[in-house]
Amino acid sequence: TLNDLFRKYIEDKPELKESTRANYIYMYEKHVSPRLGQKKIVDIKYSDIKAFYNSLIRPGFKPNSMEIIHTIIHPVFTLAVRDGYIRINPTDGVMTEIKKRNNWEKPKRHALTIAEQTAFIDYVANHEIYNHWLPIFTLLLGTGCRIGEAIGLRWEDCDFEDGIISINHNMIYRKFQGEKKARFHIVTPKSEAGIRIIPMLSDVRTALQKEWEIQKIIGYNTSIVDGYTGFIFQNRYGDPLSPHSVNRAIDRICAAYIEDETIRADQEGREPLLIRHFSNHNLRHTFCTRFCENEKNLKTIQEIMGHADIETTMNIYAEATKEKKVEAFANLEGKIKIS
Repeated sequence: TLNDLFRKYIEDKPELKESTRANYIYMYEKHVSPRLGQKKIVDIKYSDIKAFYNSLIRPGFKPNSMEIIHTIIHPVFTLAVRDGYIRINPTDGVMTEIKKRNNWEKPKRHALTIAEQTAFIDYVANHEIYNHWLPIFTLLLGTGCRIGEAIGLRWEDCDFEDGIISINHNMIYRKFQGEKKARFHIVTPKSEAGIRIIPMLSDVRTALQKEWEIQKIIGYNTSIVDGYTGFIFQNRYGDPLSPHSVNRAIDRICAAYIEDETIRADQEGREPLLIRHFSNHNLRHTFCTRFCENEKNLKTIQEIMGHADIETTMNIYAEATKEKKVEAFANLEGKIKIS
């Protein structure tokens, strides 16, 4: 059956990171196994895969999730071909057809504009309810950390004397195989590039030092996750922050900001400065964009961001510098005689 071959495939992939393996198993068991798992490999046709993929298309199911599922089962069927169970991989070409029919393009993550970034940070900093979120937003916007790196950051990872932050692990919230419910886990970065050091900007240093002083009064995070302790960030119950809780905070803050800004702009007789919807990962993308706007050395940018592939860095750099060139030409308009 497909379930049998999937288990064989997973067992024969020791190079998979623990977090990747857990994600593959979770997605397979949740979406694939109930529909196709008990079928014999030889009985699964192209039309079955196409029907399965089409059944996944529903409100709230993202194209990226289907890409992950395809990434999981395509090599399983490739293994079946190589082992002689079938002659043709039934998943070949299905994603291309699905994307074309549904006009899917991989959505680009947008960076906040400088105006959006300034408005967001100023609003958080000056809000009596939301200002306790400022330290983690300052860290995300000032280091480009992934959210798992940020919520898993420990005080011992921060060298205030030399102004260096060491990134050497991620914290995820997930149910691993054999566990009854989701919990926090510590995992190593997906690639060696993820292990790196990031210099502290002065605002990041100040934010973290202020957080240390506050926690002297309210108490430090005493959570233990896979033997790791001393996490910097915590929720009101003293537990680590989850990526979901950070995203929910962003949603609440942006909704409150838009409401307040709309009223204020109406009173002042101007157009409101609205902030587009974004998630915690957009803050990483925003940092990278600002970095690219001010740094020409692509290798330096790649190392700070922890990009395993230089092409990822180049794409963001090209996008960032393109906007700067357009802006520069707009400022040049009418200032030189050319005709």
